[in-house]
Amino acid sequence: MAVLNGKHVLLGITGGIAAYKCAELVRGLRRAGAEVRVVMTAAAERFVTSTTLQALSGHPVRSSLWDEAAEAAMSHIELARWADLILVAPASADALARFAGGHANDLLSTLCLATEAPVHLAPAMNRVMWANAATQANVAALRGRGFRIHGPDSGEQACGETGQGRMLEPEQLIDALADNVGSWHGRHLLITAGPTYEDLDPVRFIGNRSSGKMGFAIAEAAVAKGSKVTLVAGPVMLTTPSGVHRIDVRSAAQMHDAVMAGLAGIDTFIATAAVADYRPKTVSTAKIKKFDADVVLVLERTPDILAAVSGNPMRPRHVVGFAAETENLDEYAQEKMRNKGLDAIAANVVGLSGSGFESNHNALTVFTRSGRYAIPLTTKRQAADALLDILLEKLP
Repeated sequence: MAVLNGKHVLLGITGGIAAYKCAELVRGLRRAGAEVRVVMTAAAERFVTSTTLQALSGHPVRSSLWDEAAEAAMSHIELARWADLILVAPASADALARFAGGHANDLLSTLCLATEAPVHLAPAMNRVMWANAATQANVAALRGRGFRIHGPDSGEQACGETGQGRMLEPEQLIDALADNVGSWHGRHLLITAGPTYEDLDPVRFIGNRSSGKMGFAIAEAAVAKGSKVTLVAGPVMLTTPSGVHRIDVRSAAQMHDAVMAGLAGIDTFIATAAVADYRPKTVSTAKIKKFDADVVLVLERTPDILAAVSGNPMRPRHVVGFAAETENLDEYAQEKMRNKGLDAIAANVVGLSGSGFESNHNALTVFTRSGRYAIPLTTKRQAADALLDILLEKLP
Protein backbone atom coordinates (compact mmCIF):
# COMPACT_ATOMS: atom_id res chain seq x y z
CA MET A 1 0.00 0.00 0.00
CA ALA A 2 1.44 3.40 -1.03
CA VAL A 3 0.99 5.12 2.33
CA LEU A 4 3.50 7.85 1.38
CA ASN A 5 2.31 8.19 -2.19
CA GLY A 6 3.81 11.26 -3.86
CA LYS A 7 5.65 12.48 -0.76
CA HIS A 8 9.15 13.92 -1.11
CA VAL A 9 11.29 12.25 1.56
CA LEU A 10 14.81 13.52 2.17
CA LEU A 11 16.78 10.77 3.93
CA GLY A 12 19.75 12.00 5.94
CA ILE A 13 22.29 9.36 6.95
CA THR A 14 24.85 10.01 9.70
CA GLY A 15 27.76 7.91 10.89
CA GLY A 16 26.78 4.71 12.65
CA ILE A 17 26.73 0.96 12.01
CA ALA A 18 22.94 1.13 11.57
CA ALA A 19 23.58 2.98 8.30
CA TYR A 20 23.67 -0.42 6.60
CA LYS A 21 19.88 -0.62 7.12
CA CYS A 22 19.37 2.47 4.96
CA ALA A 23 19.53 0.50 1.73
CA GLU A 24 16.41 -1.38 2.79
CA LEU A 25 14.92 1.82 4.17
CA VAL A 26 15.24 3.54 0.77
CA ARG A 27 13.63 0.54 -0.93
CA GLY A 28 10.80 0.52 1.60
CA LEU A 29 10.15 4.24 1.25
CA ARG A 30 9.91 3.89 -2.51
CA ARG A 31 7.57 0.91 -2.18
CA ALA A 32 5.42 3.11 0.07
CA GLY A 33 5.13 5.59 -2.82
CA ALA A 34 7.67 8.20 -1.74
CA GLU A 35 10.25 9.90 -3.92
CA VAL A 36 13.53 9.67 -2.03
CA ARG A 37 16.70 11.74 -2.12
CA VAL A 38 19.67 10.91 0.07
CA VAL A 39 22.12 13.18 1.88
CA MET A 40 25.06 11.60 3.72
CA THR A 41 27.52 12.99 6.21
CA ALA A 42 31.23 12.32 5.80
CA ALA A 43 31.06 9.79 8.64
CA ALA A 44 28.14 7.95 6.99
CA GLU A 45 30.29 7.35 3.90
CA ARG A 46 32.49 5.14 6.10
CA PHE A 47 29.60 2.70 6.56
CA VAL A 48 27.64 2.62 3.28
CA THR A 49 28.41 3.71 -0.27
CA SER A 50 26.68 6.44 -2.22
CA THR A 51 26.68 4.17 -5.28
CA THR A 52 24.30 1.74 -3.57
CA LEU A 53 21.95 4.49 -2.37
CA GLN A 54 21.97 6.27 -5.72
CA ALA A 55 20.97 3.05 -7.48
CA LEU A 56 18.15 2.41 -5.00
CA SER A 57 16.82 5.98 -4.83
CA GLY A 58 17.20 6.83 -8.49
CA HIS A 59 18.83 10.18 -7.64
CA PRO A 60 22.41 11.35 -7.11
CA VAL A 61 23.49 11.27 -3.46
CA ARG A 62 24.65 14.56 -1.96
CA SER A 63 27.24 14.74 0.79
CA SER A 64 29.08 18.05 0.51
CA LEU A 65 28.00 21.60 1.17
CA TRP A 66 30.82 22.62 -1.16
CA ASP A 67 29.74 20.76 -4.31
CA GLU A 68 30.43 23.52 -6.84
CA ALA A 69 28.16 22.13 -9.57
CA ALA A 70 25.18 21.65 -7.25
CA GLU A 71 25.66 24.80 -5.19
CA ALA A 72 25.85 27.05 -8.25
CA ALA A 73 22.06 26.92 -8.06
CA MET A 74 21.91 26.97 -4.22
CA SER A 75 21.04 23.28 -4.23
CA HIS A 76 20.93 23.02 -0.43
CA ILE A 77 18.07 25.53 -0.31
CA GLU A 78 16.38 23.79 -3.24
CA LEU A 79 16.57 20.47 -1.37
CA ALA A 80 15.21 22.06 1.81
CA ARG A 81 12.21 23.36 -0.14
CA TRP A 82 11.76 20.13 -2.10
CA ALA A 83 11.32 17.95 0.98
CA ASP A 84 7.86 17.24 2.38
CA LEU A 85 9.67 15.70 5.32
CA ILE A 86 13.21 14.93 6.40
CA LEU A 87 14.14 11.64 8.06
CA VAL A 88 17.59 11.34 9.64
CA ALA A 89 18.35 7.64 10.13
CA PRO A 90 20.51 6.73 11.86
CA ALA A 91 20.78 9.90 13.92
CA SER A 92 24.01 9.54 15.87
CA ALA A 93 24.71 11.15 19.24
CA ASP A 94 26.92 13.66 17.45
CA ALA A 95 24.15 14.52 14.99
CA LEU A 96 21.63 15.05 17.81
CA ALA A 97 24.07 17.41 19.54
CA ARG A 98 24.70 19.35 16.33
CA PHE A 99 20.99 19.69 15.52
CA ALA A 100 20.27 20.80 19.09
CA GLY A 101 23.05 23.38 18.82
CA GLY A 102 21.71 24.75 15.54
CA HIS A 103 24.92 23.97 13.64
CA ALA A 104 25.05 24.49 9.88
CA ASN A 105 28.58 23.56 8.81
CA ASP A 106 27.76 20.51 6.71
CA LEU A 107 25.04 19.79 4.17
CA LEU A 108 22.69 17.76 6.37
CA SER A 109 22.72 20.12 9.37
CA THR A 110 22.23 23.07 7.01
CA LEU A 111 19.21 21.39 5.40
CA CYS A 112 17.64 20.69 8.79
CA LEU A 113 18.08 24.33 9.74
CA ALA A 114 16.86 25.71 6.40
CA THR A 115 13.76 23.56 5.94
CA GLU A 116 10.17 24.30 6.93
CA ALA A 117 9.29 20.61 6.56
CA PRO A 118 8.93 18.40 9.63
CA VAL A 119 12.19 16.71 10.66
CA HIS A 120 12.09 13.13 11.96
CA LEU A 121 15.03 11.61 13.83
CA ALA A 122 15.78 7.91 14.37
CA PRO A 123 18.49 7.79 17.07
CA ALA A 124 21.01 4.94 17.02
CA MET A 125 23.99 4.61 19.35
CA ASN A 126 25.52 2.64 22.21
CA ARG A 127 23.17 2.29 25.19
CA VAL A 128 25.46 4.31 27.48
CA MET A 129 25.71 7.13 24.95
CA TRP A 130 21.91 7.20 24.66
CA ALA A 131 21.49 7.31 28.45
CA ASN A 132 24.09 10.07 28.87
CA ALA A 133 22.61 13.24 30.35
CA ALA A 134 23.94 15.36 27.48
CA THR A 135 22.19 13.18 24.89
CA GLN A 136 18.93 13.22 26.84
CA ALA A 137 19.11 17.01 27.19
CA ASN A 138 19.65 17.33 23.43
CA VAL A 139 16.69 15.06 22.71
CA ALA A 140 14.47 17.05 25.08
CA ALA A 141 15.50 20.30 23.38
CA LEU A 142 14.80 18.87 19.94
CA ARG A 143 11.38 17.57 20.99
CA GLY A 144 10.55 21.02 22.32
CA ARG A 145 11.34 22.52 18.92
CA GLY A 146 9.02 20.13 17.10
CA PHE A 147 11.50 17.47 15.94
CA ARG A 148 9.84 14.05 15.86
CA ILE A 149 11.88 11.38 17.65
CA HIS A 150 11.32 7.72 16.68
CA GLY A 151 12.98 5.17 18.95
CA PRO A 152 15.49 4.00 19.78
CA ASP A 153 14.60 0.38 20.41
CA SER A 154 16.15 -2.03 22.93
CA GLY A 155 18.11 -5.14 22.02
CA GLU A 156 21.49 -6.52 21.12
CA GLN A 157 23.90 -3.89 19.82
CA ALA A 158 26.84 -4.10 17.43
CA CYS A 159 29.23 -3.49 20.33
CA GLY A 160 28.03 -6.70 21.96
CA GLU A 161 26.05 -4.98 24.71
CA THR A 162 22.29 -5.14 25.16
CA GLY A 163 20.10 -2.14 25.91
CA GLN A 164 18.29 0.87 24.48
CA GLY A 165 19.96 2.44 21.48
CA ARG A 166 19.12 0.30 18.43
CA MET A 167 17.67 2.14 15.45
CA LEU A 168 14.09 1.14 14.65
CA GLU A 169 13.77 -1.27 11.75
CA PRO A 170 13.00 0.23 8.32
CA GLU A 171 9.39 -0.97 8.32
CA GLN A 172 8.84 0.57 11.77
CA LEU A 173 10.20 3.92 10.59
CA ILE A 174 8.01 3.88 7.49
CA ASP A 175 4.95 3.14 9.64
CA ALA A 176 5.93 6.01 11.96
CA LEU A 177 6.24 8.41 9.03
CA ALA A 178 2.89 7.30 7.66
CA ASP A 179 1.26 7.86 11.07
CA ASN A 180 2.77 11.34 11.34
CA VAL A 181 2.06 12.35 7.77
CA GLY A 182 -1.45 10.94 8.03
CA SER A 183 -4.20 13.24 6.86
CA TRP A 184 -2.80 16.26 8.75
CA HIS A 185 -0.12 16.55 6.10
CA GLY A 186 -0.89 19.34 3.68
CA ARG A 187 -3.88 20.67 5.62
CA HIS A 188 -4.23 24.36 6.49
CA LEU A 189 -5.19 25.07 10.11
CA LEU A 190 -6.37 28.40 11.48
CA ILE A 191 -5.80 28.66 15.24
CA THR A 192 -6.60 31.41 17.72
CA ALA A 193 -4.64 31.80 20.94
CA GLY A 194 -4.26 34.01 23.99
CA PRO A 195 -6.55 36.60 25.57
CA THR A 196 -8.20 39.65 24.09
CA TYR A 197 -7.96 43.09 25.71
CA GLU A 198 -11.00 45.37 25.60
CA ASP A 199 -9.95 48.97 26.21
CA LEU A 200 -11.75 51.09 28.79
CA ASP A 201 -9.58 54.17 28.33
CA PRO A 202 -5.99 54.79 27.11
CA VAL A 203 -4.65 53.21 30.33
CA ARG A 204 -7.04 50.45 31.40
CA PHE A 205 -8.57 47.42 29.74
CA ILE A 206 -10.69 44.37 30.53
CA GLY A 207 -8.70 41.17 29.99
CA ASN A 208 -8.09 37.68 31.32
CA ARG A 209 -5.26 35.40 32.41
CA SER A 210 -4.83 33.35 29.23
CA SER A 211 -1.13 33.00 28.33
CA GLY A 212 -1.69 31.61 24.82
CA LYS A 213 0.58 28.64 25.54
CA MET A 214 -2.01 26.00 24.63
CA GLY A 215 -2.77 27.54 21.26
CA PHE A 216 0.90 28.04 20.45
CA ALA A 217 1.58 24.40 21.40
CA ILE A 218 -1.16 23.20 19.04
CA ALA A 219 0.26 25.38 16.26
CA GLU A 220 3.74 23.92 16.82
CA ALA A 221 2.41 20.35 16.91
CA ALA A 222 0.36 20.84 13.74
CA VAL A 223 3.39 22.10 11.81
CA ALA A 224 5.38 19.10 13.05
CA LYS A 225 2.64 16.86 11.62
CA GLY A 226 2.96 18.50 8.21
CA SER A 227 0.20 21.11 8.33
CA LYS A 228 0.28 24.72 7.22
CA VAL A 229 -0.72 26.89 10.19
CA THR A 230 -2.03 30.44 10.53
CA LEU A 231 -2.08 31.61 14.15
CA VAL A 232 -4.17 34.61 15.22
CA ALA A 233 -2.70 35.64 18.56
CA GLY A 234 -3.98 38.02 21.18
CA PRO A 235 -1.53 40.07 23.28
CA VAL A 236 0.95 37.44 24.53
CA MET A 237 4.69 37.28 25.19
CA LEU A 238 5.46 34.09 23.26
CA THR A 239 7.85 33.25 20.43
CA THR A 240 6.23 32.24 17.16
CA PRO A 241 6.74 28.51 16.49
CA SER A 242 8.89 27.72 13.46
CA GLY A 243 6.89 27.48 10.25
CA VAL A 244 3.81 29.25 11.65
CA HIS A 245 2.30 32.38 10.06
CA ARG A 246 1.31 34.67 12.93
CA ILE A 247 -1.19 37.54 12.96
CA ASP A 248 -1.23 39.70 16.10
CA VAL A 249 -4.45 41.30 17.35
CA ARG A 250 -5.61 42.97 20.57
CA SER A 251 -9.39 43.01 20.83
CA ALA A 252 -12.18 40.52 20.18
CA ALA A 253 -13.32 42.59 17.20
CA GLN A 254 -9.83 42.51 15.69
CA MET A 255 -9.58 38.76 16.24
CA HIS A 256 -13.00 38.28 14.65
CA ASP A 257 -11.99 40.30 11.59
CA ALA A 258 -8.65 38.47 11.21
CA VAL A 259 -10.34 35.07 11.46
CA MET A 260 -13.11 35.87 9.01
CA ALA A 261 -10.61 37.33 6.53
CA GLY A 262 -8.51 34.17 6.74
CA LEU A 263 -11.17 31.46 6.29
CA ALA A 264 -10.60 30.79 2.60
CA GLY A 265 -8.81 27.50 2.08
CA ILE A 266 -8.85 26.54 5.77
CA ASP A 267 -9.42 22.87 6.58
CA THR A 268 -9.65 23.04 10.38
CA PHE A 269 -10.36 25.94 12.73
CA ILE A 270 -9.26 25.51 16.37
CA ALA A 271 -10.34 28.29 18.71
CA THR A 272 -8.16 28.15 21.83
CA ALA A 273 -8.26 31.91 22.48
CA ALA A 274 -9.99 33.15 25.63
CA VAL A 275 -12.00 35.83 23.87
CA ALA A 276 -13.70 38.45 26.04
CA ASP A 277 -17.47 38.00 26.02
CA TYR A 278 -18.07 41.69 26.83
CA ARG A 279 -16.40 45.03 26.14
CA PRO A 280 -17.07 48.57 27.42
CA LYS A 281 -19.87 50.14 25.41
CA THR A 282 -18.06 53.46 25.52
CA VAL A 283 -14.27 53.85 25.42
CA SER A 284 -13.02 57.07 27.01
CA THR A 285 -10.47 59.03 24.98
CA ALA A 286 -8.92 60.31 28.22
CA LYS A 287 -7.93 58.50 31.37
CA ILE A 288 -10.93 58.05 33.66
CA LYS A 289 -10.14 59.85 36.90
CA LYS A 290 -10.76 58.38 40.31
CA PHE A 291 -13.87 59.65 42.11
CA ASP A 292 -15.22 59.07 45.59
CA ALA A 293 -18.38 57.58 44.15
CA ASP A 294 -18.60 54.17 42.50
CA VAL A 295 -18.24 53.99 38.71
CA VAL A 296 -20.74 51.99 36.71
CA LEU A 297 -19.48 50.37 33.52
CA VAL A 298 -21.92 49.54 30.75
CA LEU A 299 -20.77 46.49 28.79
CA GLU A 300 -21.91 45.11 25.45
CA ARG A 301 -21.40 41.73 23.80
CA THR A 302 -18.37 41.12 21.62
CA PRO A 303 -18.58 39.23 18.30
CA ASP A 304 -19.04 35.46 18.75
CA ILE A 305 -16.14 34.19 16.66
CA LEU A 306 -16.91 30.47 16.99
CA ALA A 307 -20.55 30.89 16.02
CA ALA A 308 -19.58 33.14 13.10
CA VAL A 309 -17.10 30.58 11.74
CA SER A 310 -19.47 27.66 12.25
CA GLY A 311 -22.28 29.42 10.38
CA ASN A 312 -20.15 30.92 7.62
CA PRO A 313 -20.62 29.79 3.98
CA MET A 314 -16.84 29.18 3.92
CA ARG A 315 -17.07 27.04 7.07
CA PRO A 316 -13.95 24.88 7.42
CA ARG A 317 -14.34 21.13 7.28
CA HIS A 318 -13.83 20.95 11.04
CA VAL A 319 -14.54 23.59 13.69
CA VAL A 320 -13.10 22.90 17.13
CA GLY A 321 -13.71 24.99 20.23
CA PHE A 322 -12.21 25.25 23.71
CA ALA A 323 -14.07 25.64 26.98
CA ALA A 324 -12.41 26.86 30.16
CA GLU A 325 -14.70 26.08 33.09
CA THR A 326 -14.58 26.24 36.88
CA GLU A 327 -17.47 23.80 37.41
CA ASN A 328 -19.82 21.39 35.58
CA LEU A 329 -17.16 20.78 32.92
CA ASP A 330 -18.92 18.08 30.91
CA GLU A 331 -22.33 19.77 30.95
CA TYR A 332 -21.13 23.23 29.96
CA ALA A 333 -18.68 21.99 27.32
CA GLN A 334 -21.24 19.80 25.56
CA GLU A 335 -23.82 22.58 25.71
CA LYS A 336 -21.35 24.95 24.04
CA MET A 337 -20.56 22.34 21.41
CA ARG A 338 -24.26 21.90 20.56
CA ASN A 339 -25.18 25.59 20.63
CA LYS A 340 -22.35 26.65 18.34
CA GLY A 341 -22.55 23.70 15.95
CA LEU A 342 -19.00 22.47 16.63
CA ASP A 343 -17.42 19.22 15.49
CA ALA A 344 -15.42 18.90 18.71
CA ILE A 345 -14.58 20.80 21.86
CA ALA A 346 -11.65 20.53 24.28
CA ALA A 347 -12.52 21.49 27.85
CA ASN A 348 -10.34 22.11 30.87
CA VAL A 349 -10.85 23.17 34.45
CA VAL A 350 -9.24 26.53 35.24
CA GLY A 351 -8.33 27.97 38.60
CA LEU A 352 -6.26 24.92 39.60
CA SER A 353 -2.61 25.21 40.58
CA GLY A 354 -0.20 23.81 37.97
CA SER A 355 -2.73 23.50 35.14
CA GLY A 356 -4.59 25.66 32.65
CA PHE A 357 -4.14 29.43 32.56
CA GLU A 358 -0.53 30.68 32.84
CA SER A 359 0.77 27.12 33.32
CA ASN A 360 2.96 24.94 31.10
CA HIS A 361 0.70 21.95 31.80
CA ASN A 362 -2.89 21.08 31.03
CA ALA A 363 -5.45 18.30 31.29
CA LEU A 364 -8.16 18.19 28.63
CA THR A 365 -11.48 16.45 28.18
CA VAL A 366 -12.28 16.22 24.46
CA PHE A 367 -15.83 15.79 23.21
CA THR A 368 -16.70 14.84 19.64
CA ARG A 369 -19.99 13.69 18.22
CA SER A 370 -18.85 10.12 18.77
CA GLY A 371 -17.63 10.24 22.35
CA ARG A 372 -15.64 11.63 25.26
CA TYR A 373 -11.85 11.32 25.50
CA ALA A 374 -9.56 12.28 28.38
CA ILE A 375 -6.03 13.69 28.08
CA PRO A 376 -4.45 13.43 31.57
CA LEU A 377 -2.33 16.23 33.01
CA THR A 378 0.80 16.65 30.90
CA THR A 379 2.78 19.40 29.20
CA LYS A 380 0.77 21.57 26.85
CA ARG A 381 2.97 20.44 23.95
CA GLN A 382 2.19 16.80 24.68
CA ALA A 383 -1.49 17.62 25.20
CA ALA A 384 -1.47 19.33 21.80
CA ASP A 385 -0.12 16.18 20.14
CA ALA A 386 -2.73 14.06 21.90
CA LEU A 387 -5.55 16.43 20.91
CA LEU A 388 -4.54 16.41 17.24
CA ASP A 389 -4.34 12.61 17.31
CA ILE A 390 -7.88 12.41 18.71
CA LEU A 391 -9.23 14.86 16.13
CA LEU A 392 -7.51 12.97 13.31
CA GLU A 393 -9.02 9.68 14.42
CA LYS A 394 -12.49 10.75 15.51
CA LEU A 395 -13.54 13.50 13.10
CA PRO A 396 -14.89 12.34 9.72
